[in-house]
Amino acid sequence: MIPALTDIGSAWRVLPPGVHDATMAEVESRFAINAPRKALYEGFVRGAHALKVAGCRTVYLDGSFLSDKPNPGDFDACWDPERVDVARLDPVLLDFSEGRLRQKQKYRGEFFPSSAGADGLRTFVEFFQTDRHTGSPKGIVRIQLRTPDKGTGHS
Repeated sequence: MIPALTDIGSAWRVLPPGVHDATMAEVESRFAINAPRKALYEGFVRGAHALKVAGCRTVYLDGSFLSDKPNPGDFDACWDPERVDVARLDPVLLDFSEGRLRQKQKYRGEFFPSSAGADGLRTFVEFFQTDRHTGSPKGIVRIQLRTPDKGTGHS
């Protein structure tokens, strides 16, 4: 469940500290509330699907997309590399050149391996839990990417 946004003294209200589990449908209904946000959400869904195809089971969502900023410019995400088959992974998701330009062009946001170093001290999943404006703790969303159930074809 996605909790109410809170004021931590940053530019926009954000999620309270912690890792908050949610479904894609919950993220969509809560944050894809206008045309720019819907476009970002659609890009995030495409990126999450590309990760799922490669075996990824968990993706974390962050950025101003998870705030009350009316028109965020992108989203930030990181993904758990456990069980990911790099040979099946969209190469764009491993292209961090030019400020991750190709990721932003294709998916409208950025994806990083969750266990990669973000700032020399913390992994991305840790780094994303700190507000860049205040240094205060804030929340992120964890989404489990389900694989099709054996025998049913449902996901």
